[in-house]
Amino acid sequence: MTTDELVRKLRLQLKQLEQEVLQHDSRLPPSQRKMMQDVERFNSELFIQVGGQLQPCIEQLSKNIAQLEQLVKAKRSPYTIVSSCEKIQDRFSALRRALTTTGINVKSIEQQKRSRRAFAIKRGNQSHADSGFSWIASNVMQNSHQLYEELNKHLNWAKIIEQKIENLQSSLENCHSADKIKLQNEILSLHSRLGKCRQATSYIEDRIQLFERPFKSQNR
Repeated sequence: MTTDELVRKLRLQLKQLEQEVLQHDSRLPPSQRKMMQDVERFNSELFIQVGGQLQPCIEQLSKNIAQLEQLVKAKRSPYTIVSSCEKIQDRFSALRRALTTTGINVKSIEQQKRSRRAFAIKRGNQSHADSGFSWIASNVMQNSHQLYEELNKHLNWAKIIEQKIENLQSSLENCHSADKIKLQNEILSLHSRLGKCRQATSYIEDRIQLFERPFKSQNR
């Protein structure tokens, strides 16, 4: 086979492969494109390509074949031409392999996310157990909706306690001296409960931020 015939054969291979790549990219769901947007699919010596779509690789292969044509026209040494051909074939093989492994890559990314999520939950449960707020059910810490419900519950409790303190302080001004000590103790007790309620509120707000952070980073 002459070098001209070889170049024509490579061009034909490229045209056939381009159709496969176009079909692959068109069938790739938006969710998978987004999931793979930061994934490097190839060794940098083969292709410079990040993400699920493979059309940019066709453009790079076309340039590689054009460079080979220039080497042939310039009558470069057989070693140089053969070396260039081998590199092009390596790129063809890598691109064909990538066409069949997109699904595997997606499953791998999904598994990594599940593992990170499971680890975050496990770490969060341990942190919750050590927080001093273990009286808040641990399953609440794993559900964003329940976390907001728990937060609203504590905010309402804080308002109720604040209102009780205000009412007792009003009563304290007009009560008999014999009842003042009792009222003062009740007020102190309520202030203690209010402080714990506010601490729990701050804790739950922090947990909401920690819970939502992984999802925000995934959806960027």
